[in-house]
Amino acid sequence: MKTYVHLTAVLLTFIFSVLLISCSKMENSSSGKAKLQVYLTDDPANYDQVVIDVKDVQINLSTDSSDKWQSLSTVKAGSYDLLRLVNDDDTLLASSDIGTGTLEQMRLVLGPNNYVVVNGQNIPLETPSAQQSGLKLNIHQSITSGILYTITLDFDAAKSIVKTGNSKYILKPVIRTVFNAVGGSIKGFVLPDTVTTAVYAIHAPDTVASTFTGSNGGYLIKGIAAGTYTLSFVPNDTTFKTETKAGVIVTTGNVTTVDTVHLHH
Repeated sequence: MKTYVHLTAVLLTFIFSVLLISCSKMENSSSGKAKLQVYLTDDPANYDQVVIDVKDVQINLSTDSSDKWQSLSTVKAGSYDLLRLVNDDDTLLASSDIGTGTLEQMRLVLGPNNYVVVNGQNIPLETPSAQQSGLKLNIHQSITSGILYTITLDFDAAKSIVKTGNSKYILKPVIRTVFNAVGGSIKGFVLPDTVTTAVYAIHAPDTVASTFTGSNGGYLIKGIAAGTYTLSFVPNDTTFKTETKAGVIVTTGNVTTVDTVHLHH
């Protein structure tokens, strides 16, 4: 019976270690990059529905040597009723790790299935320019490694729909972009780097974010609100003690570098 319990404990420890290492590799694989999230919202309009068919969200960075548009890695393609996204309601449209430099432009690519509902009747929205190359939006904002940024696409449905003399409806999107850096980030190293360590950012009394150290002992906690935090370092190897570091100050749009933490037995 004791042997069974011992083997079970060893197995659980092994599985936990694998999960920690896997998570830490994923977290630290985006080193040198920023995080971008794109949201869609709308101003009210006098229609029953205004539905757009989103196919892709692309960006253009100044540091992209190929000088090409790149799609964000996670885009929630599909149909969106803009009139459900009013009164400060919004939806996450895309999310991706991106390079640093200047985010010059964004492009919203629409498919053919855009329509407006008037008095219960579905009427197609003609969107020639959107279908061909996408709707280009000027951003011109600097991107810093390790920071979480959001862009809200504020779609003015009332101004974006033009009714022609022959009762056709044309979509000529009027979109306001709202760009924000969300809080700041914390980075540093824990030694020895052979020990996988959980790192917790605590803003009393709550733990607001956490991550794991990578193969080089490095860690990065992105996108937390400005404030003063205590970091708790919990090694996976229980022969090492838990370490803490208080008074870590985070400011919006910046990465706070913490002195290297040394684990002790």
